[in-house]
Amino acid sequence: MGTLPPRAVFITRETDYEMLLARHATREQARFFLESRGQQLEWVEQRHEHFQQSLRGARVRVPRDWRQAHVRRTDLDRFLFAPDDIVVVVGQDGLVANVAKYLSGQPVVGVNPLPDVYDGVLVRFPVEVLDVVLEGTVEGALALENRTMAEAVLENGERLLALNELFIGHRSHQSARYHLKVAQADEEHSSSGLIVSTGTGATGWARSIMEATECSISLEPDEEALAFFVREPFPSRATRTSIRHGKLKSQLAITSHMNDGGVIFADGIEKDFIAFDWGRTVTVKVSAKALRLVKAP
Repeated sequence: MGTLPPRAVFITRETDYEMLLARHATREQARFFLESRGQQLEWVEQRHEHFQQSLRGARVRVPRDWRQAHVRRTDLDRFLFAPDDIVVVVGQDGLVANVAKYLSGQPVVGVNPLPDVYDGVLVRFPVEVLDVVLEGTVEGALALENRTMAEAVLENGERLLALNELFIGHRSHQSARYHLKVAQADEEHSSSGLIVSTGTGATGWARSIMEATECSISLEPDEEALAFFVREPFPSRATRTSIRHGKLKSQLAITSHMNDGGVIFADGIEKDFIAFDWGRTVTVKVSAKALRLVKAP
């Protein structure tokens, strides 16, 4: 039997226009909704069409003898990636984080369809060079960088992976009660929750926290370490605030003291959470799994 040709798996998410149609059913109802708020549907449509053109342009640049698949973000948990797939993420940087936890070492090519809108930290390639990038990836001519991921593991074996950060706290972002243990230190906490960030996430949510608190923790994307930040810790007779932030090379353990509403979610996807109610203990550490991101030459 012959060897199958490579498969390029394109990953996209719904555009703003598609989400408006899903919510309002028709184009005219979507127009009425936007115009009632002083906005124009045409601007959203133009961005939608620009994205579709970019996606079509990317797909025609796949070598003709290759196989292709297209997966929406909402279907990632039902798609089976093959070990030799090349994953092509077309969209914003956050979409790379959304797909990372579903992969097992497959190389990821990030394509920026709207360079005037998206920063392109992870989606770093323009559409026009995709054919060269795909060939170079298969031939081993382009280097891969391993981006560290974080892992949260509960006492029953449930786990959650994150490329950017994990949030541990109350789903409404009200006061979260828990016991925190880091290395030899531990204390009771009441706070707005914790953020545990990777080096990749250090340019996102964690960066905002560091700027607001004037706390700087150096962390490289490929460094096998994490940074943790306690958000707005509150001192009381029962709770302390000496453990606020730090660089994590081993692990931290958190035991929930929340009767209900405790959650753990990854990379800003609040709907994809693990319940973290009273008595449950989570261990957070560097994951053995890493994202393999194709580097620019």
